[in-house]
Amino acid sequence: MTTNISKVSNIIAWVISGLLTALFLFSASGKFLHPEQMEQMKLSDWRIIIAIGEIVSALLFLIPKTNKIGLLLLSSYMGGAIIIHMTEGMSIMIPSVVLILVWITGFLRNPELLKL
Repeated sequence: MTTNISKVSNIIAWVISGLLTALFLFSASGKFLHPEQMEQMKLSDWRIIIAIGEIVSALLFLIPKTNKIGLLLLSSYMGGAIIIHMTEGMSIMIPSVVLILVWITGFLRNPELLKL
């Protein structure tokens, strides 16, 4: 029974990881292709660095050996996104949900994190 549950949770974790990585890569491409979004938040000078950081963090999150580092980096990134949304008077619902999904996926892929 536990092997079936672990197989199912492993598959779910990989599916969510892939979807989150695609989301972050899509978001990073938007920073390259649509600079006006970053200008609205007064971050146009930093958009390239932010996009590269987002890409690197998402790829580290996807790779099993670097998943924990990617989890930490994406958590920090999404925390910053929440702060920017709060200061600009925007809704924090979407970045908060994405952050929670990152954490859930991190815990599914690394159950030992719950033992800390």
